[in-house]
Amino acid sequence: MLTAGLANAQTFGGNPPSLKWQQVNTEAARVIFPAGMDSTGTRVAVLINRINNVVKPTIGVKQKQVNIVLQNQTTESNGYVGLAPFRSEFYLTPQQNSFELGSIPWPEMLAVHEFRHVQQYNNFNVGLSHVLKIFFGEGGQAFGNALSVPNWFFEGDAVYNETLVSAQGRGRLPYFYNGFRGLWAAGKDYNWMKLRNGSYIDYVPNHYPLGYMMVAYGREKYGDDFWRNVTHDAAAYKSLFYPFQSSVKKHSGISFGAFRTAASDHFRQQFNDAAPQKQVKHFIADEEFPAFVNDSTIIYLKSPYNQIASFVIRTGGKEKKITTRAISQDRYFDYNNGKIVYSAYRRDLRWGYRNYHEIRVVDVSNGHERTITGKTKYFSPAFSADGKRIVAVQANPDGSATLHVLNAQTGKLITAIANPDRLFYTYPKFYGDDVLSAVRNNRGEMAIIRVNTVTGKQENLLPFSHQPAGYLTIKQDTVYFTATSGINDDLFALSVNDKKLFKLKTGTKTIGYYQPTVSAGKLAWVGFTASGYQIMQTNKQDVNWEAVATGKLPGGLPQYNVASLNKNAASGLIERVEDTVYNYPVAKYSKGYNLFNFHSLIPEISDPDYRLSIVGQNVLNTFESELYFNYNRNEGYKQAGFDLTYGQLFPYLSAGADYIYERRRIYRGSDVYWNEFNIHGGVQLPFNFTRGKNITGLSVGSDLYYAQTNYQDGFEAFNRHFTYLNSYLSFSTRVQQARQHINPRWGQSLLFIYKNGLSLSANQYLASGTFYLPGLWPNHSLVINAAHQQHGQNNAVSFSNNFPFSKGYSVENLYKMDKLGANYHFPIAYPDAGLANTVYLMRIRGNAFYEYTRASDFYTTGNVFKANFRSVGGAVFFDTKFFNETAISFGVRYSRLLDPDIFGGTGRDRFEIVLPVSIF
Repeated sequence: MLTAGLANAQTFGGNPPSLKWQQVNTEAARVIFPAGMDSTGTRVAVLINRINNVVKPTIGVKQKQVNIVLQNQTTESNGYVGLAPFRSEFYLTPQQNSFELGSIPWPEMLAVHEFRHVQQYNNFNVGLSHVLKIFFGEGGQAFGNALSVPNWFFEGDAVYNETLVSAQGRGRLPYFYNGFRGLWAAGKDYNWMKLRNGSYIDYVPNHYPLGYMMVAYGREKYGDDFWRNVTHDAAAYKSLFYPFQSSVKKHSGISFGAFRTAASDHFRQQFNDAAPQKQVKHFIADEEFPAFVNDSTIIYLKSPYNQIASFVIRTGGKEKKITTRAISQDRYFDYNNGKIVYSAYRRDLRWGYRNYHEIRVVDVSNGHERTITGKTKYFSPAFSADGKRIVAVQANPDGSATLHVLNAQTGKLITAIANPDRLFYTYPKFYGDDVLSAVRNNRGEMAIIRVNTVTGKQENLLPFSHQPAGYLTIKQDTVYFTATSGINDDLFALSVNDKKLFKLKTGTKTIGYYQPTVSAGKLAWVGFTASGYQIMQTNKQDVNWEAVATGKLPGGLPQYNVASLNKNAASGLIERVEDTVYNYPVAKYSKGYNLFNFHSLIPEISDPDYRLSIVGQNVLNTFESELYFNYNRNEGYKQAGFDLTYGQLFPYLSAGADYIYERRRIYRGSDVYWNEFNIHGGVQLPFNFTRGKNITGLSVGSDLYYAQTNYQDGFEAFNRHFTYLNSYLSFSTRVQQARQHINPRWGQSLLFIYKNGLSLSANQYLASGTFYLPGLWPNHSLVINAAHQQHGQNNAVSFSNNFPFSKGYSVENLYKMDKLGANYHFPIAYPDAGLANTVYLMRIRGNAFYEYTRASDFYTTGNVFKANFRSVGGAVFFDTKFFNETAISFGVRYSRLLDPDIFGGTGRDRFEIVLPVSIF
């Protein structure tokens, strides 16, 4: 969440045309938002412009206006700033978990975090990075910055900024450090490259906490201008090799290795965590949101690396899978009397920025699952005691939240509870006919309240503070919950009737005490370990209830000995920013503004095509433009052209033109060459049926082409101009993939292409399918592929060849081709080893294959040509990270040809390097 990088997180044509846009245009940022979101848009603009000048000196003073688009149709909680093009998007639905990202109002958190990325990019356009921008545009700067300034700095610096200017921020949240605390407690001192790149077999924290610890230590030890100097020299490549490490050494006086060790030790000393009760070598699984059936039986969500997350029931030591969890944006669920309820993700049929969270109910006895709401935006559903009602948080497009009470059988809305104070509800639970919920106010404080479901009257049970609270569970007249208290997230209990607060001492020391659940005689919770979140249990009678006399959460929020957070003019600045001081006008934003916005020159290698493109994209991401030159290695032709796509309407509308030089095909046994000019326009209908447990898409379209050919070397009689239709249908569906899965264990991908001449006699059709099946072990995969392509016997023109020919053979577009192939994929090793901070090898995997193609054509005499093209072989693929940043998979493939390679090459043994990679 909250990222910087290339703007590849965008969704093309993702909003319906009915959505109207407005803007607040300031020197630092143009904030663009849907009509009706004036207050949010203005608040974001005010915060950015107030904070900008105060924090800018710590990164650099260069400033270029950025476009920020506020997306309110999505249920996702995220944000990013990207180059190529330079823009930002805020996804405005807050998440339920306040321990992870805090309780600061979500648009404010996005503003202070994401705009720091804007400042970074504005000031990293220096030296060699600037030269790359001159030649390759924004994509060139992005490439230069990614190689010189690590992603941990981008995010760590932004997290420091959010912590500095607010009363909270992730730098003050214990949850943020759980990953490293788990490693430290288990004695897992991973090397730097493993911490940077991750692992398929071990838990490794992401780069956000790593970055914050490094940045905070640097600010604390060397002053506020330390990172400005380091990053400026690094982005400029003042040291060509290892520019960032060299710059740290230059400005700190110690080696980069010594610096990172000191930073880690600074934070490690803040904790004194006990080693896990059971030491394990690798990650096992996350066990989350336990729910007691009785004292000896518990239900929870289990998420290992080699299986899709599923609901599990455990009695004693015996574990049984109930069902796989549907696609969801969080892992929360509630249990009552044999039923599980949770919310699952659903995509809109057409509009990519519009998605939903629908409520699903699972019967524990048989795993049967049903959806009881449709196209809703519900989070954290929970049953009433009798199981007849469900309370859930409804996320509204204007950023507010409402409690909805639903019929548990039908999903029908019973009542929507008034929310005059615009509180944001998290993890609501029924308490009789009332509802208890942890809530956030507009100051970023949290409390636990009691809500009357009839009148909407609210009563505070726990006072507001900046300490996160949540994960409520209720037993009789007591609510158990987790809350931040100093350097830990601890267990608390609150008596509803008299509001007495207790801190619970379980006698078992864990890293965090999350998601408590209670039975008649047991208390369980989830603690973090290096092998995953693990369920811990104790007898209730062994729990010590320590009264909190003040009735307020003790401990406050820690700073982990980072005093610089309180010594800056920007410290706690958010709470001092008043919207009324800035009278920014709200104006209409035109959807047609700057449609062509060319931003980058992109080199791309995707064998057999080698392409150089000038690409453009407008701010609302509804219009894409491209000028390109392409070389095709199979046919040897060169191609230059342009493409335009408009995605604001329900169908995509596209147009373009290209000129192809020296195309080649076989005609009656001989090579024929020609040049070709094409103009095209088309319509595409992109559908997304993703919901439940399947990720499904369908794309149907047709393009009308006008083409003119110019043949050479005695074949001038074939010269002509003509029109044809290129119609296609692409369908794919698959299940979710676990982290270690190479391919989905179940899935299908189908492609149909039909090209038909309108002004002459010519046609070609292709039908191909790929079918994903389980292998012998969880991480193995069997992939079956089949294809058929055929064109007219006396086609007046030749169409491009899309047939997936057998591996190892030279490819030609023959009259009729049929293929059947089988590929078996399997992991070989997980080395978790790297070299010189340059290349890191995460996984080695193998692929054994057999492919059979049967083809026929005609000789110049008219006789029929038939041949088999069979190959068998294997490949070894390497899943790597380069420069601790970029994931690149490449391989070496050996093909043994069982038949002659008629159209090129000699011998039966073929070795190939498989390198599907885009440079930017």
